[in-house]
Amino acid sequence: MIGYLFDYETLRVIWWILLGVLLIGFAATDGFDMGVGALLPFVAKTDAERRVAINTIGPVWEGNQVWFILGGGAIFAAWPALYAVSFSGFYLAMFLVLLAMIMRPVGFKYRSKRTDPAWRTRWDWALFVGGAVPALIFGVAVGNTLQGVPFHFTPDLRPIYEGSLFGLLNPLALYCGLVSLAMLVTHGAAWLTFKAEGTVADRARAVGARSAIVTSALFAGGGVLVWLGLLGGYRVTSPIDWDGPSNPLVKTVVADGGAWLANFHAHPLLWIVPALGIAAPLLAAAGFQARLEGWTFIASKLGVAMIIATVGLAMFPILLPSSSNPSHSLAVFDASSSRATLRNMLIATVIFLPLILAYTAWVYSVLWGKVGEKSVEKAGSSAY
Repeated sequence: MIGYLFDYETLRVIWWILLGVLLIGFAATDGFDMGVGALLPFVAKTDAERRVAINTIGPVWEGNQVWFILGGGAIFAAWPALYAVSFSGFYLAMFLVLLAMIMRPVGFKYRSKRTDPAWRTRWDWALFVGGAVPALIFGVAVGNTLQGVPFHFTPDLRPIYEGSLFGLLNPLALYCGLVSLAMLVTHGAAWLTFKAEGTVADRARAVGARSAIVTSALFAGGGVLVWLGLLGGYRVTSPIDWDGPSNPLVKTVVADGGAWLANFHAHPLLWIVPALGIAAPLLAAAGFQARLEGWTFIASKLGVAMIIATVGLAMFPILLPSSSNPSHSLAVFDASSSRATLRNMLIATVIFLPLILAYTAWVYSVLWGKVGEKSVEKAGSSAY
């Protein structure tokens, strides 16, 4: 059994699944942090209300970002070619994301240092940027990935990227960015209704009910774009050697507008995933209306997971398609690290990931309970 788990094909598939788990973990945890930041100007009008919203995520946002680091680390170690191409090709976009995310901890730490309203308002807008910009850009990155990224490899496997930042900001990619933004705004609103009291929760409930419906409609519209072939599609036409070398130049890939639906046609049970991606936000919208806070947050989290999983299942086994030379696309079977690296990383993951999950669960249990204006006032300067 151990030998089977450690064969190269199985390890590659396991790490593809783990990459998806880490990305979903990031979106499901730090995603509601970003959603709260993006909602801050709309659900909190006074300084007391903004402190309520901020203090729902203030104690947990740093821990939630662990998933972002784990995801980046997994790409670097398990899929080095993917890391090299995506982080160099999306360099300016990633710079914008990191710049926005840097504004978030600075905003948390500095807004409460002075009572001057103008000072606090500036940092509140920094928190808004730190939430809205990454939520949008991550979706834009997914949109470009679906369409294909303009890169190729030289014979010695040196990646050459031929795109630009403005090329990434194309209409279809921006559409995917809106899906991501609406999804995380909904998730942030669900968190606020779950954790906040009073006016902040009421406003979040009203916004979340609308953004949940928008999320479902935009995601369904994205499915139509895929069906029409407008969001690209790539298909491997050569035989796949799952135990072969990590060399993306030894296969043949063609652009095919219907390719992103092929896995669903081949395995009809997979249609459950995008169906839940449409249905879960609608369940969240109903939960907002019915004031079922816990179920609303679970439905929102399920929607996040299913929307991200739909993209991964649609593209499998391709990780990052090349629009300039489709045969140079990166795939699960030719872009991974060595078998020994994947095996050793899996052993470390089996040991440490449960510890991370246990610690995270403990932190949330300790911080259980709602945040209201009275509790923030009682905490005084120890609150954000």
